[in-house]
Amino acid sequence: MEPQRTTRQDPTSVLGQVIFASRWLQLPIYLGLIIVQGVYAYKFLAALYHMMSRLTILTETEIMLAVLGLIDVVMIANLLLMVTVGGYETFVSRLRIDLHPDQPEWLNHVNATVLKVKLSMAIISISSIHLLQTFINAAQMNEVTMKWQVIIHLAFLISAAALAYTDKLLHSVSAPQH
Repeated sequence: MEPQRTTRQDPTSVLGQVIFASRWLQLPIYLGLIIVQGVYAYKFLAALYHMMSRLTILTETEIMLAVLGLIDVVMIANLLLMVTVGGYETFVSRLRIDLHPDQPEWLNHVNATVLKVKLSMAIISISSIHLLQTFINAAQMNEVTMKWQVIIHLAFLISAAALAYTDKLLHSVSAPQH
């Protein structure tokens, strides 16, 4: 009779599996972002209704500010969508929508670096909209507030440039030399 073998799993293998499975703890976070997306859809429709119901009494400047507010909501919703879809695809699991006709083109080559660049560009765009609203409404704005908005916007621009430069350095080091 042959002695019975017991198979033991390597503890580091079990630990690795647990750590890898922990990525699913992000699922409720991404589901929460979907709920927030619904909040922004409601906010957009409410702001649109408010603008349309007052259309005859609004000045051109007020209409422009209202439209910029709507654009701001859309851009934040786009940011939420990028974070939800791109983050889930990058950090949790594949979406498996390759054959879906509405699959976003950018999803085919999403990774952490692409996601960071897209997010920084979206944040700069949102900040630009806020800055434009501030300048259109400058007569009613506090000068200190306007200065801080410009400083914060410049910080976003510098951060995005630093991110792009770092990415360029990383790609130039890892690229094979001919």
